[in-house]
Amino acid sequence: MSATAVSDVRIPHFIGGEWVNSKSTEWQDLVNPATHAALGKVPLADVAEVNAAIEAAAAAFPEWRRTPPEDRIQPLFKLKMLLEEHLDELGRLITIENGKTLSEAKAELRRAIENVEVACGIPMMMQGYNLEDVARGIDETMIRQPMGVVAAITAFNFPAMIPFWFLPYAIATGNTFVLKPSERVPLTMKRTFELLQQIGLPKGVVNLVNGGKTAVDTILDHPKVRAVSFVGSTPVAKYIYARAAASGKRAQCQGGAKNPVIVLPDADMTMATNIISDSAFGCAGQRCLAVSVAVAIGDAQKTFRDAIAESAAKLRVGYGLDEGVQMGPVITPQSKSRIETLIGEGEKSGAKVLVDGRNASVSNYESGNFVKPTILDAVPTDSELAHTEIFGPVLSLVHAEDLDEAMAFLQKNPFGNQASLFTSNGSAARRFRYEAPAGNIGINIGVAAPMAYFPFSGWKDSFFGDMHGQGRDAIEFYTDKKVVVERWAKEHSRKF
Repeated sequence: MSATAVSDVRIPHFIGGEWVNSKSTEWQDLVNPATHAALGKVPLADVAEVNAAIEAAAAAFPEWRRTPPEDRIQPLFKLKMLLEEHLDELGRLITIENGKTLSEAKAELRRAIENVEVACGIPMMMQGYNLEDVARGIDETMIRQPMGVVAAITAFNFPAMIPFWFLPYAIATGNTFVLKPSERVPLTMKRTFELLQQIGLPKGVVNLVNGGKTAVDTILDHPKVRAVSFVGSTPVAKYIYARAAASGKRAQCQGGAKNPVIVLPDADMTMATNIISDSAFGCAGQRCLAVSVAVAIGDAQKTFRDAIAESAAKLRVGYGLDEGVQMGPVITPQSKSRIETLIGEGEKSGAKVLVDGRNASVSNYESGNFVKPTILDAVPTDSELAHTEIFGPVLSLVHAEDLDEAMAFLQKNPFGNQASLFTSNGSAARRFRYEAPAGNIGINIGVAAPMAYFPFSGWKDSFFGDMHGQGRDAIEFYTDKKVVVERWAKEHSRKF
């Protein structure tokens, strides 16, 4: 699919099983971040449009919750096959509206499909437990029941994967679902919901509304929405968590990150360089598990520094649909400006710019939002940049004399999404796994992204809530527990 094929699109909502043209007075232009070609317009839904989606979900819930789990998962098997069949098409859409390379887009879709596969196990994962004779003649049972209407508010950086942290689990457990994707990247979910129309879900089980803050606040305040999932920045995560809680809702809010990696001098330096380069610069650094600060210990301060700088300088930056491109643009001109400003602040704080990606120009795409890979060396550990999320292709290098000093630096990190260690020393690896203050840990792994049958964890300012996305946590989040205590009088049983 070419950019011109979607240039005239005016994104509709999907409410109650039907595509609904928005009547909103506010529309936002969609632009390809690499080419700046027009992609269409997305509405910023008003309160009435969001309410209509919620009411459609509420109307569909009573019958859907009575549908046996075995029957609820049958459409998901069909969805998996459709996503597989349309992998290339959806991947191109992701690249067109988000900017990441086609290979990165396809990898993202694989993660989305993985979550659909896991959700197909709901008949087993949703089971409760029981115990006979908790007292004489009394039995006790815990059962799980769906909550009702649940919603997700998702980020721009993974237009396909992040909604699928939530959607398949929500509907497989018997809830009905309202999605508000990022208004920056609505095309992928529009096409995905066209596929969802084909799998046999009853009308109103899944709904899609496009919008901004008004849509978010309406979801957070509506009394029929029982639970809200969010992925985005930490300030917005805190806002959504607080407002959802004030309305009595269950909430899981994934925030920002400043993911550190420690490189010990005994690490396989070639492997560490390749993996960390991919982590730091893949998806233009716009992922919540991207390594953004590397703590080099001892001799690694020189060996790793030189190797990662060489690797960063060689990366080919351009339009993600072009052959051989290894990194695409950042999402908006505002993001580009913010990232370049932060690089300048790092330089002012005393860091040395080893590889400078500012003022990047890519042939044939001079208007694109390109920031090339950037390496800042000897970033002071007490500088603001050492703990500020840049969310771009910038790797800060921090020096430490030993593992104790490096671990002390990690403890100061306000975020706790991911932390990684590169070493060949098992003792150091075990200590790191045991002590590192983050929810996702990598040992010789640059992007410690959990498989769909594990929770996507996060600590500190990277997550607000109790239950994370994916796996068993998703089942806990999307179900209410009900405990039944039963006793039957013996005289009644004698009649049979």
